[in-house]
This record gives sequence, structure tokens and C-alpha cells, in this order.
Amino acid sequence: MRDIEPGEIVVIGAGGPRSLLPFGQVKSRFCVFEHIYFARPDSMVERISVYEARKRIGRELARESHVDADIVVPVPDSGVPAALGYSQESGIPFEFGIIRNHYVGRTFIEPTDQIRHLGVRLKHNASRANLAGKRVILVDDSIVRGTTSIKIVEMVRRAGAREVHMRISSPPTSYPCYYGIATPERDQLLAARYDVAAMAAYIGVDSLAFLTIDGLYRAMGEPRRNPAAPRFCDACFTGDYPIPPVDAGDGKVSVQLSLLAELA
Repeated sequence: MRDIEPGEIVVIGAGGPRSLLPFGQVKSRFCVFEHIYFARPDSMVERISVYEARKRIGRELARESHVDADIVVPVPDSGVPAALGYSQESGIPFEFGIIRNHYVGRTFIEPTDQIRHLGVRLKHNASRANLAGKRVILVDDSIVRGTTSIKIVEMVRRAGAREVHMRISSPPTSYPCYYGIATPERDQLLAARYDVAAMAAYIGVDSLAFLTIDGLYRAMGEPRRNPAAPRFCDACFTGDYPIPPVDAGDGKVSVQLSLLAELA
């Protein structure tokens, strides 16, 4: 019927749904990574089509980081709408050069490198017929540890690609998420350890480019990110946490949610 508002509690009982706003008006900082990766592409989030948002992100990525190539290939499935947008904006043909096994889940949130490596091998297969001898632009939604990217690039090169250029439809993921998404500690994030050139060498591509933070906001309908009042939670890219993380005293970082104390 509608999105639940920031700070709103909806109670569903025998008398129907009831809305409570115990904290007054709360400014929205919706997770922008939902639009990039987490949400299903057929979702409407904050009255925005996730599929169309991802295509706009791909168009913006093509405008920011064009490279001469023969085909645009998505890393399925979350890279597909962005790759379509990139292809439409650049005029470079879109091809499914990587086929996804839909019986394998999301690999970047798996707990160990061994399981992630196995997951990538089971999850994707390169199509030699579409890749051999081609200059390929690979479009993916993000690089977290780099595990998936290394395996995908190796797979595409083994299939005969002449060049591999990777384009990422989000800014570099440089900071962990402390709000319930299973992202690693900062020293495990590739973008926190290397600059873009070093990341390109690490994953084995001919070139690598990320969408800028302002490009992401343009794709979402704003001219640029307003650092004083950003529309989204983009802490994984900027380190600007809506609720500041604090040291819990045990060497790990937790989030102090004062609102939970008020609820209790």
C-alpha cells in the first residue's frame, strides 16, 4: 500500500493496521545500496523503480567512464540493468557473455574465502561464443573483497576475451556497513587497501572505473551529493554514518542505537 516512513511503527491487529510515530518526524536516509544491489529489480522502493534506477546508474557510468570495446557484458544478475543502461548510452552492443546458475546464492556475504571461491565457480559460466576475440566491458554492481571479480575476470579471459575492462555501478566500497548487512571489517575491503589502479592490477583487468558518488546521486535524480544533508545512507562509500558507530570496547565496532533504548 505504501512504504513505512522513517521512525514509524506499524502495528497490525484485529482492528487493522495502526501507525505510531513515537519519535516525531525523522529524516530519511534510505540505504542507497538497495537501489544498486540488494532490492529485487522489480521492486518499487520509495516510489522509485529499482530496475529503472539501475539503468540510469548504468547510463551515468557510461558517461563518466567510456572505453572503446566490442560488447558490454553484465555480471549477472544484479549487473544486468546497469549494463543495459551502459550499452544504451554508449552504443556498444549488450551481450550475455556470462551465464548464471540460479541455484547458487549471493557469494559476497559467504563467511569464508573457500566457500566464496567455490560459490563463484558454481555460480557463473562464461560463453566462449560471445567472448572470444572481443574487447569486453564487464559491468558489475560493486567490488567488496575482490574475490568474485578475480574469478570472473579469469573466466572471461579463459573464454578468449582480447581485453577486459571492468565498470562498477557504484562508488568504491571503502567502509563496512554496521546496520545489518554482512560486510567485512574495513581491512578486508579492497577499496580501503588499494587505489583504483592497484585494484585493477589485483583483479587482472585492462582498466577499472567506478561510478562517482555525485554520479550516483545524479542517477537518483539529484545534481550532486549534498554533504550537509545527503538524501541516502551512503556510508559504505563515504564513511558518513547516519548513526555514528562507537567502539564497543571489545575491539569490534557496534552501532549505538539510542532509539532502541527509548523503545525499551
